[in-house]
Amino acid sequence: MKEHNFVVCIDNKGYEASLEFGKIYQVVIDKEVEAEGLIRIIDESGEDYGYSLERFHSVVLPQTLERVLRAV
Repeated sequence: MKEHNFVVCIDNKGYEASLEFGKIYQVVIDKEVEAEGLIRIIDESGEDYGYSLERFHSVVLPQTLERVLRAV
């Protein structure tokens, strides 16, 4: 998967407490996890965890919006 900074959750089944469908999440780049078909994101707990790549869709955000989201 190409390197990305933010993704949108497109499948939260089984993880409703940790992931919100349609929400944008910040990615923590981890090549080892991605090699296993996972992506590490900062979820609703505020911590980063690995989830199946199939649960997310990569998005490109305008730089201004990306800066604001990173600051939160």
